[in-house]
Amino acid sequence: MSYRFLVALSTVLFFSCGDHKEQSNKPDVVAANIDTTVDPTQDFFEFANGGWIKANPIPEEQSSWGIGNLVIEENIKRLREISEKAAASNAKAGSADQMIGDFWATGMDSVKREKEGLDALKPFLDKINSISDINSLVTTVAELKKIGSSTLFSDYVGQDAKNSEMMSYQLNQGGLGLPEREYYFKNDSATMAIREAYKQYISTTLNMVCKESGKPCDSNQCTKAAEEILKMETTLAKSHRKMEDLRDPYKNYNKMSVDQLSIQSANIDWKNYLTVMGLKTSDSLIVGQPEFFTALSKQLKETPLGVWKNYVTYNLVSDMAGVLPDAYGVANFNFNKLLNGAKVRRPRWKRVIQVEEGAMGEMLGQLYVKEFFNEKAKQRYTVMVGAIKDALKDRISKLSWMSDTTKQKAYTKLAAIKSKVGYPDKWKDFSGMKIGRESYVLNYINSRIWWHNYEFNKMGKPVDRDEWDMYPQTYNAYYNPSNNEIVLPAGIFTIPGYRDEEVDDAVVYGYGGASTIGHEITHGFDDEGRQFDEKGNLVSWWTKTDEELFNKKADVMIRQFDAYEPVKGYHINGKATLGENIADLGGILLGIEAFKKTAQYKENKKIAGYTPMQRYFLGYALGWLGHTREEAEKNRLMTDVHSPAKYRVNGPFADVDEFYSTFNIKAGSPMFRADSSRVRIW
Repeated sequence: MSYRFLVALSTVLFFSCGDHKEQSNKPDVVAANIDTTVDPTQDFFEFANGGWIKANPIPEEQSSWGIGNLVIEENIKRLREISEKAAASNAKAGSADQMIGDFWATGMDSVKREKEGLDALKPFLDKINSISDINSLVTTVAELKKIGSSTLFSDYVGQDAKNSEMMSYQLNQGGLGLPEREYYFKNDSATMAIREAYKQYISTTLNMVCKESGKPCDSNQCTKAAEEILKMETTLAKSHRKMEDLRDPYKNYNKMSVDQLSIQSANIDWKNYLTVMGLKTSDSLIVGQPEFFTALSKQLKETPLGVWKNYVTYNLVSDMAGVLPDAYGVANFNFNKLLNGAKVRRPRWKRVIQVEEGAMGEMLGQLYVKEFFNEKAKQRYTVMVGAIKDALKDRISKLSWMSDTTKQKAYTKLAAIKSKVGYPDKWKDFSGMKIGRESYVLNYINSRIWWHNYEFNKMGKPVDRDEWDMYPQTYNAYYNPSNNEIVLPAGIFTIPGYRDEEVDDAVVYGYGGASTIGHEITHGFDDEGRQFDEKGNLVSWWTKTDEELFNKKADVMIRQFDAYEPVKGYHINGKATLGENIADLGGILLGIEAFKKTAQYKENKKIAGYTPMQRYFLGYALGWLGHTREEAEKNRLMTDVHSPAKYRVNGPFADVDEFYSTFNIKAGSPMFRADSSRVRIW
């Protein structure tokens, strides 16, 4: 996954298949960002992007600020226009305009929302209060999952990793309120402060819920409840696998019957739980981390029921904080700013757009692409996908470490990779989603129920390989190993402020070809993706020797990234980020091979003082333009499988031979890595 930003957005795509046209009224798309006081051999990221970073401080409402944010800001304004127009229309019931308009109108009606309080949640709070034993606790948890509050563990319906034609019910570890297990055990001052703030947030939330009920509230009791919840979650966290251990698809694939799971976690009535969730057909299920469910079962029995009721209450209200009266949203923000560093909350309209996209993002996307993305642009990116795939086929043929047997199977898988570009050919039908002007909270709940039913109704039906898991306006992309496909939403190729004819091929091949298309294709051959065959099944197609050689080469990259320390005391986790780091390097190499076949590369004319190949590397660096607050950087280093932006540029560049010749990188400079220590995989 590209993960420039995991936020939905889009705008007009900017891509060039033809000649660059000089623009007298605009600065050069990459030269304008350069910090000329920085030597590219010392720190290429700062050289390429430092000028822009110095001139653009992070706004108080943001945890980071960069090219993705610029696209987001431009895009959400357009989504707001779509929503406002829909709200003002007299649209037919069940139409996209009616649903979008009503969702927007209720979200922006702050007076009504404050007056409602927790009224829409009262039926669910009553169910929590009536919990009398473990069975009723688990039943209530199932009912809350359907409305968007996921507690105890993670579960979903998805493709069976070993049989990609079948949809399976899958269970994974979960139940933690902090972002990742290490937050419960790391004892530096910053993490300890986050744990204390977490307890305060739980206490504040429970106290507000108590006051809303009209009952006498004891703040000391809320404080005690928060301490008990943190203690219980800490015990659960001990059974969580670490980030790097979640990357092994075989170890995290444990197929078993419901009866077998019931033996491992005897205190959970799984048959009843599945019935409440609406899962009618499930002879077997897939458990990612069986030891977690054994620990959870034990914890359910050992932890007093009152603690569980407080835990479920807190989770429900916290999960809904963004659609509840402002006091709940403010409390949620005040805690989370310790994790992301943002100083102030985003304005209401931006928060509503985010919730609206989560509810009906593809519906918004359908209206969006009609105005901002055409078939011609879609075709251009389809052509580029072909060029990148050809480059990988050529590179595979030249690998000295891979046997011909494995190469032939790699060719088969590469040829079978399906590409989805821009937007779906078939749109989802949202007509069954109940959206009106009665209540913002009810609209949110109804949207979550719709999505729950949509996903769980997939059980027992053929896999829809045409479905998209991202919206057209999303500034991201992904590789799906079960479908052996790359999905490239319209928004990912955006360069704000420039039309496609204003951007030369060198920049586009770095920005879009390398960091997106090449990156996602390489995911099919990274440490995890390589273990799936051309049909999307988890099955070994490598010879044992080739697999050992791959792992040996991957270990070089692990050591390289383990050594990076973006924030003092916080190193990159080389194992956890391995797949993304391999994809970054692979994307850069594939982009270079494809770009070398273009007319611009062959003509070798400078633009804004830079050669085509220099502009290629600058174009790739443009994709990671931006800077991040220290709080958010620490959080990402502990929870994210992607390296920080700076190291997604400097890290792989130091492994690319063309980078050395293009920018005259010499031994002794910080950007230099000895040839023997450079990563050589694809």
